[in-house]
Amino acid sequence: MKSLGNFPDPFIAEIAGQPEALRRAGTGAIEQTEALEAAAAPAHQGRIVLSGMGSSYDACYPAVTALAASGVATLMLDAAEVLHFRLPILRDEDLVVLVSQSGESAETVGVARALRAGARAPTIACVTNGTGNTLASLADVALDTRAGEETGPSTMTFVCALAMLGALARTIAGATAHDAAAAIAQEADRTADAITALVADRALPDRLVAWHGGRATTVILGRGAARAAAEMGALTIKEAAGMPVESLQAAQFRHGPLELAGPDLAAIVLATEPETAELDRELAADLAKLGAAVLLVTTGGPAPGDTMSIAIGSLDRLVSSAAAVVPAQLLAWRLSLTSGRTPGSYLHASKVTTRE
Repeated sequence: MKSLGNFPDPFIAEIAGQPEALRRAGTGAIEQTEALEAAAAPAHQGRIVLSGMGSSYDACYPAVTALAASGVATLMLDAAEVLHFRLPILRDEDLVVLVSQSGESAETVGVARALRAGARAPTIACVTNGTGNTLASLADVALDTRAGEETGPSTMTFVCALAMLGALARTIAGATAHDAAAAIAQEADRTADAITALVADRALPDRLVAWHGGRATTVILGRGAARAAAEMGALTIKEAAGMPVESLQAAQFRHGPLELAGPDLAAIVLATEPETAELDRELAADLAKLGAAVLLVTTGGPAPGDTMSIAIGSLDRLVSSAAAVVPAQLLAWRLSLTSGRTPGSYLHASKVTTRE
């Protein structure tokens, strides 16, 4: 991780460290092509299950979405549900991809241990930050995201998991591991540039706080791969600022939660998925008309009136959430300061969750 340099605290330093970490993950994918091939091989025999908890679970959305677009059905289940309710669906021929930044998350490690102790033995591939951890020791194949040291809410570990899962998804979908990794490394580099541009705007955090205006209710809405950024953004604000935030699939918001719209609502709408970008822009416009404060994150182009807009450029959906989440990260950092909290510190939770 970079030293703090000109950054006042470790949390903003880790946010700013994401471009370097993302490039490191891309290079790491290229250097782990044999492991990628080994992890992907069982996917052609049985079902594919991606599982994790917290930010590691959130990072699975883009891979699952991209695989579906390639005609590859993939299940995404949180590890606690698998551990207590879904283990019987797993078979010897299946591929279970377990994601944990630390490799020590209680539920995710619990799944691996249960599979190792059970009669059925699906292939376990893990995606972790480093391989000197319990989950990697239990897995058939261990993939290292190379995020490096991180002390606050998931930033670098999240974006690096996106990159490694992206390389794995491309390999499962039919690319050679070398081509998959090379493509992800290239897209990681482009996405790193987008993150750098956002972090370089030193006025942006204060603009985001002014936009939010201390409203009572905050939601983050996204679809498809962008759900990773929506879920991760909400989780980051909860962790860093201690503020309740709800993440919803954007279409679901019209099915009841639309009643929240009004002057007390702040809504971040992620309109980055090409299939639904216009629908998301329309939702943002409707919310603004109803009096909500709306922040629209897009790939570019004009934004509806009465909204704040941030463009991240057209990026590969496997890693675009790494850039789309940055406004929420910067808002979380600035809100933590204004509320008197130490940015990136924990009052009740911990960096690694080792008990359920």
